[in-house]
Amino acid sequence: MSPLPDPPPLRGRGEAPSPASAAQRGRAGEGALGVRRKETPAQRSAIMRAVKGRDTSPELAVRAMLRTFAPFYRLHRKDVPGNPDIAYIGRKRAIFVHGCFWHGHECQRGARMPKANAEYWRAKIAKNVARDAAHQAALAAQGWRALTIWECELKDAAATEKKLREFLG
Repeated sequence: MSPLPDPPPLRGRGEAPSPASAAQRGRAGEGALGVRRKETPAQRSAIMRAVKGRDTSPELAVRAMLRTFAPFYRLHRKDVPGNPDIAYIGRKRAIFVHGCFWHGHECQRGARMPKANAEYWRAKIAKNVARDAAHQAALAAQGWRALTIWECELKDAAATEKKLREFLG
């Protein structure tokens, strides 16, 4: 039987973390000492391209709730103004599942603005909010009712389900 290896040495207070520790902790973009590295435009583009527009986790959670009591919905209908995440064509009901950050919600997550390139993000989110309002108005003009479910609302599943039932009922 082989002896057990020696345990790693303990670091005392005030010692800087080892250079590999940021990578081991899984913090992409951080080098030694937690300093953020600047991504190249190609790397940043790849990161932003990976942000999904449909089948997001919040959207999947809402769809799972709806399957239990109102299953016959349609997804991402381009013939409905605003291309809602979930649409009930016969009932003329549209459900949008919005991420708090991307759509400028007034919650803690949505109100937080990035520090880097702040003016760009402020303008982008303002355009998203204006576009969402235009979609709501276009739906109303065609006789549709619309509901927005915010990402932060999904923390209380019972309240979200109640809201969905009242909207569809």
